[in-house]
Amino acid sequence: MDRTQLSQLVVFVAVAKTGSFRAAADQLGIAPSAVSHAVSTLEGALGLRLLARTTRSTRPTEEGERLLARVAGPLAEIETGFAEVTEDAVAPSGPLRITMPLLAVQEVIMRRLPAFVALYPAIELDIRVSDTFENIVEEGCDAGIRLGESLEIDMIAVRAGGARRGMIVGAPAYFAGHPKPLHPRDLAAHNCIRRRFQSGRIYRWELEHDGHAISVGVNGNLILPQQELMRQAALDGIGLAFLFEENVLADVRAGRLISVMEEWCPPFDGFYIYYPSRRLMRPALRAFIEFFRYGESA
Repeated sequence: MDRTQLSQLVVFVAVAKTGSFRAAADQLGIAPSAVSHAVSTLEGALGLRLLARTTRSTRPTEEGERLLARVAGPLAEIETGFAEVTEDAVAPSGPLRITMPLLAVQEVIMRRLPAFVALYPAIELDIRVSDTFENIVEEGCDAGIRLGESLEIDMIAVRAGGARRGMIVGAPAYFAGHPKPLHPRDLAAHNCIRRRFQSGRIYRWELEHDGHAISVGVNGNLILPQQELMRQAALDGIGLAFLFEENVLADVRAGRLISVMEEWCPPFDGFYIYYPSRRLMRPALRAFIEFFRYGESA
């Protein structure tokens, strides 16, 4: 292979993935005319049309798709290798913007934050709290942390915690005047403490038993924005709350709260760090991922 064809392949992959000569030029930092010339030269050398161009879009031909499938992975590995070599010579530094819900800040970040700051003093960690699933690219964030069930399929995800489980709980004082629910249909007769997310959406209780999953729109006369507030309301005997097990397990063991319908509350995916691409990952982001990924020593 002619050495110049390697750079032409890089250009071709950029056009195929972005769907635009101009977008590829912006991504690669070269002129659009240089992109067009590189692709045309590669097509001429191969004797094949690799890209189908219209006034509205650019997409790979059948031959282009086959070539893309063969070369995209190896080129990405080469880029990752260069990034890792550079990373060894440059200490992680600069701003790092991460979006996550408050619960992730409390449970994933805060307990290990002092060690992270001591290890990487040149990283300016900017944590943005949001319950909505943000487009991290559009919002100017480097990565996000969300529950695994909320992730989009085009995101790269790394575990930031183990499996989680919810618990439906109520205070002994509440159950003194209400029968314990045994089935999701029984919840209609109970005062359920509901949660409203930042987006305005009220959470529907997601339950599952023997592979049968249901989403229950419970009713109640109290709506709160955070799990800790809901826990306190449950302790005060106001109603039933559906909370993460970690937040109420001590209360259940001490008898301050009673757990019900446990067979409808199986484990589910915990928190993940998610980001859009491994391509040219900044050293600061790589350091954050490796430090906070699940399984690393606390």
